[in-house]
Amino acid sequence: MEIDMERNNNRKRPASTDLPLQWSQWQLLDSILPTGGFAHSSGLEAAVQTRLITRPEDLHTFVVHVLENTGSLLLPFVYTASKSPSADTLCKLDRMLNAMLTNEVGRKASVAQGSALMRVAASVFSEIPLLKMMRDNFLSSGAVSFHYAPIFGLVCGLLGFDSDTCQRAFMFITLRDVISAATRLNVVGPLGAAALQHQIAHAAEAITEKWSNRGVEEACQTVPLLDTVQGCHGYLFSRLFCS
Repeated sequence: MEIDMERNNNRKRPASTDLPLQWSQWQLLDSILPTGGFAHSSGLEAAVQTRLITRPEDLHTFVVHVLENTGSLLLPFVYTASKSPSADTLCKLDRMLNAMLTNEVGRKASVAQGSALMRVAASVFSEIPLLKMMRDNFLSSGAVSFHYAPIFGLVCGLLGFDSDTCQRAFMFITLRDVISAATRLNVVGPLGAAALQHQIAHAAEAITEKWSNRGVEEACQTVPLLDTVQGCHGYLFSRLFCS
């Protein structure tokens, strides 16, 4: 009897108007969304070829350092853009990040991923016409370079992500992409990659909490060696990834 009453109550509950929005939010995090993230290794390919990574322990350390750099340098841009998803904010953040990225490989990777995300978001999330409007305006004016971090924050903000979820999602995608790159570089197998991602999750959460909800004036590089290594990518004789 109690079970039947509970079922009846569940049927009477009005459908949440946020449910379709949740599907859009999940789609943004889906690896099938063609944003080009899997074409980049965050400097891992250069680190492997320069023998900075020779053991599984080295890969673990590298991934954690990538997360540290992502949290300290890029998370403030994601946070600020998600809190104020507007054209003016995007212009300001894009120009600032363009000046702060210190190597050409990382800068090009950021622009490539951001441009792809903006193009996909404007086409897929048609219920938010502001995305297409902003993209068309910026393409015609050339006012922004479409750097990835502020574009991600902008899209998340317009899709209704809260700032904490937005920042955590950005860190998750970074972790997922670099471990995927390690698999394709044959540094670790698929099962080992899944185990490694699970092991690093606690460190990723700690890094996210450490660097979340910070303004762009606090953005900085905490592991500059990785930035230097990524800058060497253009000099590699053979390359699988764009960065």
